[in-house]
Amino acid sequence: MSIKADRLKNVSISASAAMTQRARELAAQGIKVVSLSSGEPDFPTPAHAIEAAHAAALAGDTKYPPMDGTPALKAAVIRKFKRDNNLDYDASQIVVSGGGKQVIFNAMLATCNPGDEVVIPTPSWVSYADIVKFAGGVPVPVPCHEQAGFKLRPEDLEAAITPRTKWLFLNFPNNPTGAACSRAEMAAIAEVMQRHPNVWIMTDDIYEHLVYDDFQFCTIAEVEPRLYDRVLTMNGVSKAYAMTGWRLGFCAGPKELIAAISNVNGQNGGGIATLTQAAATAALDGPQDLLKERAAIYKTRRDFVLDKLSEVEGLRCHRPEGAFYIYPNISGLIGKTSKGGRKIETDVDFVMALVDEHHVATVQGAAYGMSPFFRISYATSLEKLAEGCARIAEFCKDMR
Repeated sequence: MSIKADRLKNVSISASAAMTQRARELAAQGIKVVSLSSGEPDFPTPAHAIEAAHAAALAGDTKYPPMDGTPALKAAVIRKFKRDNNLDYDASQIVVSGGGKQVIFNAMLATCNPGDEVVIPTPSWVSYADIVKFAGGVPVPVPCHEQAGFKLRPEDLEAAITPRTKWLFLNFPNNPTGAACSRAEMAAIAEVMQRHPNVWIMTDDIYEHLVYDDFQFCTIAEVEPRLYDRVLTMNGVSKAYAMTGWRLGFCAGPKELIAAISNVNGQNGGGIATLTQAAATAALDGPQDLLKERAAIYKTRRDFVLDKLSEVEGLRCHRPEGAFYIYPNISGLIGKTSKGGRKIETDVDFVMALVDEHHVATVQGAAYGMSPFFRISYATSLEKLAEGCARIAEFCKDMR
């Protein structure tokens, strides 16, 4: 008899984590691997955030924290939502968790009954569907095709909603495509949702501050205030403030929903580390100029990668509006054979041959629910991006 619970049968290991581990294994063998698989900023955590954590430790702020977040952090989150999104919340509408992933996990455990459907625009972050399955729900992928800029079309959303639909997930700017919705596009989604008053909406805005070319970010509760009472708006400090290791996410929504999430939060954790909360408070309340400065650097990297890959025969790249990913289409290479003798029949074949033969770690599109693509993260230096793009170009050129 297996020790594993049945709920794990359909839950897979994160493909991006698996590829990052493969890169580490090759590096341990002395192989120089260019890792473009991890969605982790290479910038340092802001100094004032680190100093705030240090000061909190010296002041003795090392006891059990409130389960739903310290008053100081919740106040900073309230100010953030008002400043950045023109959304008003009070402390009873905020809960803090151990990263954005735990916010989503707790929300699904708090609300999903067996068989409840969750509509997920696809390609999508690898963990969404597995979290829904873990909670007993049924993920319903809705393809967002390359021809539509990887954006959710209102008619496709409408067709996906059934009497069993409990949630709609939104993630724009999107992981893995970098696609983002304009205000008009978001309003069209909101119009559909107004016709389905029993469906809740979870919006993952973690890439909010990473948008380019004068693109204006918007979030659905801001665009359509009539949806405010059934929207869970999730964000965090990981991507914008380069605080992935601090593990802090937060969300805001209706009091009843937040109370349910907080209940789950209190059972699967003892509150978020006090020092992390002090650092996040400082990040949210401190100077915000670094957000635009870092976004400008990401834009330079994006443009560099697009320029390099556009020269590679067999690849086609959508120009992303945000996040720090590029999602090249490899349909022009399917059916070919790599120099090392691997037949490229799928995007899994492509990324495995690429890492084994040219030592560049990326992630297959199949992991995100749409093939034949692969994801590149440009959250790394131009030097590494130049080396990675050169190796990808050589890999593709040598195919026959």
